Amino acid sequence: LIRAGTFYPESANSPESRLQYYSTQFDIVEVDSSYYSLPSRRNSTLWAERTPADFVFDVKAFRLFTQHPTQLQALPADIRGTVPAALAAKGRFYVRELPNELVQHLWTRFEDALLPLNSAGKLGVVLLQFPPWFLPGVAQLDYILGCRAHLSSYAVAVEFRNNRWLSEQNRGATLSFLRQHGISFACVDEPQGFASSVPPVAEVTGDPGIIRFHGRKAETWEKGNASPADRFDYYYTDGELAPWASRIRECAQAASEVHVLFNTNNGDQGVVNAR
Repeated sequence: LIRAGTFYPESANSPESRLQYYSTQFDIVEVDSSYYSLPSRRNSTLWAERTPADFVFDVKAFRLFTQHPTQLQALPADIRGTVPAALAAKGRFYVRELPNELVQHLWTRFEDALLPLNSAGKLGVVLLQFPPWFLPGVAQLDYILGCRAHLSSYAVAVEFRNNRWLSEQNRGATLSFLRQHGISFACVDEPQGFASSVPPVAEVTGDPGIIRFHGRKAETWEKGNASPADRFDYYYTDGELAPWASRIRECAQAASEVHVLFNTNNGDQGVVNAR
């Protein structure tokens, strides 16, 4: 967005001034950096101080918590030495491979980092974005509830990346489970026709409602070596967005608020699509 040169004025030349300018244009932002490394209490405090009272931050959960492979360097420097030597030597690992005490500590660090935002009334939801290999099943439902327990003080949303969760056979049970436990279903607009494609179902299962737009660039959707900027490289047309207008209105009848976010993140696509 900075390199695009079409959004920020010249006066917005620091992280603080850019966030302050952004908050004059939009009332919500999704924090993606927290997926790649644990957020810090200091950053949360600064974010809360630098934005208007009604500004909202949705925060993506750290990748380890959603069963994605995680690099040693993604962990805080002060606890990398507590990773078993064999795992550290591998360079990357999964949450199931780590000692339970270490996982619990990481969860505590993550929860603590969000407290300043939550205390300021600016924390929207924590988004748990699960990978394509996270399939419907009892163990997976229990895992979601375990994540929900760790985040009991915060609103939680779940995004699936496997269409079996929303198949004709499983859709009712999936949405019922989320609704029963007050977890928001992240509605998505994304390329269709892949195992990782979730259909554009607009449902509110928790508060707030969440809708995320990933673009429709099918040729890179499951391309293993595609960068995020390439995978979500997409400008929407009015015609593509129009059907979502009525769906969003319907969702707004079932939730106190609805968060609509664009993950189209090449250049200025996010803000252009959002406007």
